[in-house]
Amino acid sequence: MGKEAQERAVESALVQYITQFLLEPGAGFACVGRQVHIEVGGEDFYIDLLFYHLKLRCYVVVELKAGAFKPEHTGQLSFYLSAVDAQVKHADDNPTIGLLLCKSQNRVVAEYALRDINQPIGVAEYQLINALPAQLKTSLPTIEQIEQELGGAQGSA
Repeated sequence: MGKEAQERAVESALVQYITQFLLEPGAGFACVGRQVHIEVGGEDFYIDLLFYHLKLRCYVVVELKAGAFKPEHTGQLSFYLSAVDAQVKHADDNPTIGLLLCKSQNRVVAEYALRDINQPIGVAEYQLINALPAQLKTSLPTIEQIEQELGGAQGSA
C-alpha cells in the first residue's frame, strides 16, 4: 500500500472513530458533516470534520493530520475557524473552536505555533494501536478531557 493510500486509510478510520467517539450520548456534540465544503474567495476548501457542541453553543472544527504536527497546520485550522465564523456561525453562537489531531507533536513547536493565535485551538496526538489496514483503533482523550480542553481553550482566547 502506497504512502498516500495509507494516509487516506488512516484518515478515514480516524474520522469514523472520532465521529463515533464524540457522538456518544451525553457528550453534547452533533455532527454537521465530513469533508464540509467552504468556498472562500472563489476557491474550494474542505473541513475534515465539523461538529456543533450543544452545551458550548459553538462549532468545532476537527482537522486530522496523518503525520507529525507542523506549524503551518495552525494557519490552515485558523483559516477554517475564520471561514466557519463568517459563513456558518449564527450571531448567537460562541466563536468556533479548532481541534488539530496529529500523529505526533513536538510540544515546544506546538506551543510556539499557537502562542500568538487568538482563536481557541487545541493540538493533540493520536496513537495507532494496530498496524494498517487491519481495524484501526486510536487512543484519544476522554470526552471530559476534550470538554475541559475546549472550555479551557475558549476561556483563554
